[in-house]
Amino acid sequence: MKVLLHVYDVTNSGSDKANNTILHINRIFKDGIGLGGIFHSAIQVYGEEEWSFGFCEHGSGVFNCPSRKNHLYTFRESITLGETNLSCAKVNQILRELRREWPGSSYELLSRNCNHFCDVLCERLGVPKLPAWVNRFANAGDTALEVAENTAVRFRQAKTEIISASKAAYNYITGMASSTSATPENPSNENNDLSLCQVSWFKNLVSIGAKPSTSNSEEPEQSNHTPSQHQQEHTKQKQPSPRPILPKWP
Repeated sequence: MKVLLHVYDVTNSGSDKANNTILHINRIFKDGIGLGGIFHSAIQVYGEEEWSFGFCEHGSGVFNCPSRKNHLYTFRESITLGETNLSCAKVNQILRELRREWPGSSYELLSRNCNHFCDVLCERLGVPKLPAWVNRFANAGDTALEVAENTAVRFRQAKTEIISASKAAYNYITGMASSTSATPENPSNENNDLSLCQVSWFKNLVSIGAKPSTSNSEEPEQSNHTPSQHQQEHTKQKQPSPRPILPKWP
């Protein structure tokens, strides 16, 4: 029995402007460059009904309607996928199983939509899956979402590792400093050697920055030579003049 794929443009947004935008996108990306677009799909096998999947809060998301006549979307084209060797009874059994396996509440736009359902149905019917362009936008969006989530997880892991490494480095440095200060004269301790080298380097740096002063701030050495003539005269000027001796009167 022949298995047909019916493809629709998704024009159920409730806004003419949005629907026209979707049609324009599909014309450019599918009809223009052959990449894909925003599509709804359904499978027809045995009879005039097509089968697909959609969201609902309760019950199964698998539903059927007259082929090429889903009023929620705009019909685009039909594609023959192949022929199934299964009987009509077996196909009905597969559809009953899928109704249980695909509840409407499990619908996900990027990872579990109508196109994914049709792929599973085609696989069980033994015919090729949908052409890649039918669900390429959803697959690309799902891949981008997965990459973004993985990137976020790896970033959090890297952040945790950086924090752990920083703590370990800090503990190592502080532990080395404590060990060095506790046993500063232990020549067998490599950490002490490193610390002494750092102290020596620091002292050299300080000594380079603190140049000897050329001022006379230091106390002059005491001299044994006698005061100069000028100093003697200055000393004489400071001494009070002797009072005149008055003659005694009888």
